[in-house]
Formats: sequence, C-alpha cells, structure tokens
Amino acid sequence: MTKTASFLSIGKLALAALMAGLLMIPAAPALAQKGRKAPPIALGDDLSEDEKRERTEGLGEAKVYPPVNFDQSVEPENIWVLDLSNGQRVKARLMPEWAPAHVERIKKLTREGFYNGVIFHRVIEGFMAQGGDPTGTGQGGSELPDLKAEFNPMPHVRGTLSMARAAAEDSANSQFFIVFYPRFSLDKRYTNFGRVIENMDGVDAIVRGEPPENPTRIVQASLLSDNLPPPALPKLSNDQAITADMLSAPRTQ
Repeated sequence: MTKTASFLSIGKLALAALMAGLLMIPAAPALAQKGRKAPPIALGDDLSEDEKRERTEGLGEAKVYPPVNFDQSVEPENIWVLDLSNGQRVKARLMPEWAPAHVERIKKLTREGFYNGVIFHRVIEGFMAQGGDPTGTGQGGSELPDLKAEFNPMPHVRGTLSMARAAAEDSANSQFFIVFYPRFSLDKRYTNFGRVIENMDGVDAIVRGEPPENPTRIVQASLLSDNLPPPALPKLSNDQAITADMLSAPRTQ
C-alpha cells in the first residue's frame, strides 16, 4: 500500500469516527428549542432537588414568568408609594393580575391611612422586611376579614412584595413583606402581589431587628394616582428615631 492510500484510509477512519461522535450528541432540550429561559436558582435556598430540577428545566407553562411593567405612566393606580422614616420614597408595582383580592386590600387600607406610622417590626438581614401591623408586634392586622390565599407561580425575587400570614393559608390580612434577596422556597406558599420598581436602596436602608431597636416606619403610604407629595419629616438629632407621636405632631420644614 502506498503512503497516499494509507493517508486516505486514515482520513476515512477519522471521518467515520467524527460522524459517529456527532450522532451521539443529544438533541437540544425542548426548553432551548422553544427559546424559553428558566428562572435562576437562589444560592442557599431550601428547594428540594426535584424542585431545583424542575426550575432549571423550565417544565410547564407556569414557569414562563411575564415581565413586570416598569412604566409608571401606564397604570398609576397600581403604583404603591411608600414614604419611609429614613427619608426614602419607594415605589412598587401592584399586580392585580397575580393576586386581585390582595391588591385590592392593599389599596383600600392605603387610602384609609391604615399604613401611615406603622413600623417594619421584623427585618432579617439577607431575607426580608415585614410590616403592616399597627400594633408593631407581628400579631395584629386590620378589622377586615382575612383573605383567601391567591398563591401564584411568580418568583420571590429581590424586591418582591408578598403577604405575611399565620400557619393557615387563608390568614393574610394587612401584613406584608419585601424580599431583600431571592427566596424561591416561598413561591406558591405566600401570595406574591407586586414588586419594587424604584429605589430598592430605600428598602435596603430599613433598620434590621426582630423588632428593631429604632424601627423604620411608613410615614405615608399612597397610590401614585393620588399624587400625594412626600411628607415633611420632623427634624431629629443623630441619636433620635421617628416615633408615631412625632408623625401626628405638627411638622417643621
């Protein structure tokens, strides 16, 4: 056999091996073929392996999450404005498409002034800030009846607004929490009703503690459609915190 023939034989063998290798490459998963992306998994969350696999594979249409509309001019009636005692104004998008009864409850209580002066009574670093209890103990709520759960597949990502509840699923009333970091273990267990769309730094500045020594308060809660200006805060010395009495007292500009 000549060298030329030998090289041709080697080339045919290499080509055959290459083709065999190509045939062994698995087909692209359905997720990639449909062009959908699965939501990321938060490091350190307590999902089971099956739940993690389900999220990464993007199984089922429930895993395709529609984006939040960040345009405040579209529906100012569904923009929740929280003026905090740390001087920050935070805006969140309420999503009636996700939880209509819970959004309606938040809007009703807001327009009644229920949240004004209420503290964030449970604030855990790396987790969430919880408020909405006029007693500041975590045991209180409004005089309205508790809500039936509206669990939905929307993920608890950074900035999520979700309703706090007792052990019973249908026990949410007025208390809510804002998530600092993704916590997907809360999905479909707590009613996700919106997301912060402006000034998440103001949420990050909420004082930590259970309860905090000098808690951050909601000075004024409003809806963007009501067009309320930020309230004037009382002037304090460095070691003072805003109290409920100060919020009802005459303000100094």
